[in-house]
Amino acid sequence: MKKTFGEYIRTLRNESELTLTQLAAKLDLDSANLSKIENGIREFDDKRLEKLADVFNLDLEKLKTEFYSDFIAKKLYEVDCDNQVLLLAEEKIKYLKQKNLIQGKLKF
Repeated sequence: MKKTFGEYIRTLRNESELTLTQLAAKLDLDSANLSKIENGIREFDDKRLEKLADVFNLDLEKLKTEFYSDFIAKKLYEVDCDNQVLLLAEEKIKYLKQKNLIQGKLKF
């Protein structure tokens, strides 16, 4: 997806013909905050991902992928990192998963 997560929410809302107020109520938000999320002024709270998935009947794991990829992209953009950081992060994730398998103790 080449949209921000807020733009993605707006698209879902419009396709479902929900108003800001209607969707905000379903997500336990006020419409002003939802508007800020859709416009990229405020971040969506990952604690509401399950509610969002339920409202639009979306796969939660795919929704998490959309959310966290947007989150990571924004953070890397803010600190002006090059793409090498993504390759290194991928290596570290593999390492942590392997370590977790061996130790059975790490939590993410």
